[in-house]
This record gives sequence, C-alpha cells and structure tokens, in this order.
Amino acid sequence: MRILAGLAVALSLAGCTVIPDARPPQDLGTVEVPEPVPADTALAAGVMPGPAIETMPFAGFDAAPALEAFRRSCDKILFREDTSGLTRRVDWQAPCGAATNWSSDPADFFRSQFETAVVADGSAFATGYYEPEILGSRERRPGYEVPVYAYPSDLERAWPADVPEEEREGRPPLGRYDENGEFVRYFERSEIAGGALEGKVPVIAWAADPIEFFFLQIQGSGLLRLPDGGVMRIGYAGQNGREYVAIGRPMREQGLIGEGTDYPTSMQGIISWLRDNPERQDEILDLNKSWIFFRELDTEGPLGSIEVPVFARDSVAVDPKFVPYGAPVWLDMESDVADGLWIAQDTGGAIKGANRFDTFWGNGADARQIAGEMSSSGKAYLLLPKGTLARLKQ
Repeated sequence: MRILAGLAVALSLAGCTVIPDARPPQDLGTVEVPEPVPADTALAAGVMPGPAIETMPFAGFDAAPALEAFRRSCDKILFREDTSGLTRRVDWQAPCGAATNWSSDPADFFRSQFETAVVADGSAFATGYYEPEILGSRERRPGYEVPVYAYPSDLERAWPADVPEEEREGRPPLGRYDENGEFVRYFERSEIAGGALEGKVPVIAWAADPIEFFFLQIQGSGLLRLPDGGVMRIGYAGQNGREYVAIGRPMREQGLIGEGTDYPTSMQGIISWLRDNPERQDEILDLNKSWIFFRELDTEGPLGSIEVPVFARDSVAVDPKFVPYGAPVWLDMESDVADGLWIAQDTGGAIKGANRFDTFWGNGADARQIAGEMSSSGKAYLLLPKGTLARLKQ
C-alpha cells in the first residue's frame, strides 16, 4: 500500500515551506516484491510500441473516471518536467486540451489521444494502498493520547560536519542542529513516541490507538473519526529521515507470524499479534525508526504526489522515473480486480523501478481488504501522447 509514496511538492506548514520526499514505504514485509529492472529511467530500460490503441480492450470498461482523473492532472503535468525521459511538457498540450471539453465516449478520448508503449518487457507487479480511518480528536482527552505532529520547524537538510566536501553529492540528509550547533540525525520513532517533541512541535490532532496510527503512518494519509461524529482528513507532510523498517520481516524471522503460528503474514496478522502481546508492542513498532508528520487536508480525497486528490480505482502510484506523472496506464493483472485504466498521480517509498504499481482503493472496510490482499503480477501498457514514440526513435 503502499506504503503510498518522491513527493517533491511544496507544502506550506506552520509558516515554513516543506518539500516532502514521498508517500512513505508501503511494504509491510508480507509481500515479496520482484527486484526492479536495473535501469535509471524508462528510456534507459527500453521502450517499444505496444498493441495498436484501437485493439485495447476498452469496450465494456467505464473510462469516464479515468478521463476525469486525467483532466484533474493536467494543471500539474503541463508544468512539470518528466523524469522518465519519455515526454516533454509540450507533448501533453494536445490531450489536455482535448480533455477539457470532451463530451463523447470517454474511451474514444484515450483512443484518439494516445498510443501504447511497453517499458522494458512490460512485466508488471502491483500492490494496493488505501486511506485508513481511525479514531482521533482535535484536542487531547482521555483515550486520545497519541500525538499527530505537524512538520517540525527544526527538521531540515544539511551536511554533517564529518562528511567530506568531495562526498557531498545529491541532496543532503534530513536532521537537526543540536544544542551545540552540530548537525545530527533527527529523533527516531522510539524517541518521538517517548516525548522528544513534546511542547516543541505543533500537534494537529490526537489518535486513540497507537497501533492503528502506526499503520495510518505507513499509508501516509487517513481519516480521523472525531468524537462528535465529524471527520478530519490528514495527509503526508514529511518524514523524520530515519530508517524505514517493514516490521513484518523481523516478525517473520522471529517466528511471531507466518507458518507455524496462529498469525498470518498480513497486516491483519501483524495487528492481531500486537494486540495479543501488548508487553512487546513498543519493541516491535520501534523497529521501524521512521516517523511521519502530517497536515490537515480540506480536499475530496487524499493528495497524491502531484497535489491533486486521488480517488479509488482511478489513481495509481508509480516510480516517476519510469512512468510520467499524469500518464494513463492499462493494467492486465492476474488479479482481475486491478485490470483497467489507471492514472499515475502518486508515488511511494517502496514503489521503485519499471512497471511497479501501487493501486489506490479509497477508504472503508472493503478498500482495506482489497488493498491488503493486492499482490499481483501481470502486464502493463503505458499510454503516451500520440507521436511520442516516433520522436523517441529520431
């Protein structure tokens, strides 16, 4: 789920500008993900024509939501550089212009504006993510004791003094300046849960259940069901820069879940074990040193990486080095529930490489079930603006 999923988007929080990296890693350690194709971009992995667009099985498929999702993306993709190496901003002008007032068959829109392409060999792997709903409160009260922190003002990027100048390549790591003025790593989960940020960082809400909040952090966004019956939507604002550990893996290795135990290797199995073993709950959760910070959202749905709301069954998280943001993708998976058109609107820390997808299923019990069980291989066909492949051949 991906443990959504980077988000190089400017966010304004507590008077400071924050650029989060990505929706946090979605892998709980219960899904065996294929090794990514050894290439840096889609162009380097190899791109070839797919089936003629007229032969794509759009018939009987409701393409209207995909068209609307694409239309929502246009304001962003027309002004973004495509890191996959496949498209230019100008390539999207024609399909975005056509989408603005398209009123006939939505499937015809995709047939008229796009051509299919296969990246690498097109062999795809898909997981799923969802928007969890947990109990929360805007104010601290009995039964609501888990802080939902905003982005800390002292969390920033810089080079530690012990990193030689010649090794300072790429983006500096996240951390903070300590009382001696030295740049150090930021507090890890156990320290934050223990009160390291208390009184220093704004709290936007309080969660009732540390386990449910832990999994909401993995998803990267969620709904807080308030005591008065209202709902507060919170979205990913950033991460503490510490190591993400998928707790399912060490739990399996310790024989706590999986074969020979009463607990399946699933999110439900992990939660059940944690509930049944409260004396070890903190020990297991703290194996994951990552902590996610949030902001309140006033949107129809959670925001994807390109700052547009994502909706169930329409939006998919991708590695933007292999799929241009906003591009339609046709998935033909062994798990038929994921078959159809998706629009690339999100990314995630565990979504890496060619043809790696994380499908979004919305919120509620059904979404949680489908996303939790989604682990499927198949084939992916990328839809690019017509003329793209001919230009790439030149």
